Amino acid sequence: MTRGLIIAAPRSGGGKTTVTLALAAALRRRGMALRTAKSGPDYIDPAFHAVATGAPSPNLDSWAMSPELLGAVLGDVGRGADLLLVESAMGLFDGLPGPAGGRGAAADLAARFALPVLLVLDVAGQSQTAAAVARGFMAHQPGVRIAGVLLNRVASERHRAQVRQAMERLPLPVLGALPREAAIKLPERHLGLVQAQELAHLPALLEQLADLAERHFYLDAILACAALLPAETPAATALRPPGQRIALAQDAAFSFIYPHVLAGWRRGGAEILPFSPLADEAPDAACDAAWLPGGYPELHGPTLAAAARFRAGLAQFAQTRPVHGECGGFMALGAGLIDAAGERHAMAGLLGHATSFHQRRLNLGYREARLLAGGPLGPAGTLLRGHEFHYATVTEPGGDAPFASLIDGQGRALPVGGARRGQVSGSFFHAISEVP
Repeated sequence: MTRGLIIAAPRSGGGKTTVTLALAAALRRRGMALRTAKSGPDYIDPAFHAVATGAPSPNLDSWAMSPELLGAVLGDVGRGADLLLVESAMGLFDGLPGPAGGRGAAADLAARFALPVLLVLDVAGQSQTAAAVARGFMAHQPGVRIAGVLLNRVASERHRAQVRQAMERLPLPVLGALPREAAIKLPERHLGLVQAQELAHLPALLEQLADLAERHFYLDAILACAALLPAETPAATALRPPGQRIALAQDAAFSFIYPHVLAGWRRGGAEILPFSPLADEAPDAACDAAWLPGGYPELHGPTLAAAARFRAGLAQFAQTRPVHGECGGFMALGAGLIDAAGERHAMAGLLGHATSFHQRRLNLGYREARLLAGGPLGPAGTLLRGHEFHYATVTEPGGDAPFASLIDGQGRALPVGGARRGQVSGSFFHAISEVP
C-alpha cells in the first residue's frame, strides 16, 4: 500500500520545493518507488518533481477539481508507489476565502485524505518564535495533522539548538535542519523557476540535494510519519479529448499542460502526437485537433516568427480542424507578440489580437469559464474551472468573437475572455477540469 505525506510551509519561498526534491532524490537513491504531486495550479514545480522521481507529477486542486476527480488523480499517482509526496502551494492554509474543503488550499487535501503534514519552517531571523508558529499550525484547523517540523536556513549549531529547545515544549518532532549555507537555489524567471527541461545540470543538483537530505534529515523518522492513502476511486476524466488524434505543441515555449488532463485524454482513447514549433514543425496532418499549451513564447519571439513551416502548416490545419491555444498558445495564435525589449514579432495570425510582454501586468487567480460557442473544449455552455497566471497583456484586441464568459474564484464577473474565429480558439485561461 502507498503511503503519503504533504510537504508544506507558512508561505511561498519557505523551502518546500527544495525539501520535496531533496527527499525524493534521497529516498529514490534508497531504491524506493517515489511519486509526487503538487497542490494547486502549477506547471513548473511538477516538472522538477518528474525529473527527481522519473514519473509525471500531477496537480491536486480542491477548488478546480470535484471530489471524485481529486480521488481519482490521487489514486492514479499513488498506484504502485512506496511513498507519495504532495508539495503544497503557497502556505498550507492559503486558498480562497470560505469554508474549508474546497478553497484550493493544501490543508483541504490533508483533511480530506487524512494526509499528515511535514511543516518546513524557514527560521532565518528567529529562534524560539518558530515554536509559536508551529503551535499555531497544529491548532489552526481540525482534521489537519502536523506530523513533524523540518527547519530550513539554520544559521549555526547554536541557532539550531535554540530552536529545538523551544520545540521540545510541543508534541511535535523536529525531523531535520537544513543549514543556510547548504541551500541550493534554483534559477528563477517571471513565472517561477526556470523550467526543468532547460537546466542541463539538474541531475547533478538532485544528487547534491540527496546528499543534503542524507546528512541533515531524519529520513526514517520522516517515513514513519507518512499515512496510508485511501482506497482508490473510479477513474474520472477532467476534460473531454478534443479529438482522437491530438497534435500537441511541446517544447521550451509550450510546455504547460497538466498531467491529469493528458492521462484523461489517453484514457478516453486519444492518441497524442507532440510537435515542436521552435523546431519549425507543423502539427501532424493525420491529427484531428491541435492544442498549443501555455509556456514562454515571449522568450522565443524571433524563433517563432521565423518558423515558416510551423505557421503555414498550422494555418492549413486550421482550415478543416480545430486548433486551441491556452495562454502562451493563445499568444502564438495571434497576429503579433511584443517581447520584453519592445520588439514586435509576427505570430500565426489565426486570431486577430496582439499581445505584449513589454507592457506587463500580472494576472493571477482562479477562473470559471463558460464557453460561448462549441469547440474543442465542449459545446456552447460548457462550464470549466481553471486559472490564469500571466504577465502579458492584450494590446490589440482584434475583431474576433469572444471565447468564454468568466468569473473569478469568488464569483465576481470579469470581462469576456479569449477569442475564436472559425476552427481556431484561445484564451489566457488554463482549464483544469469541466464542472459536472
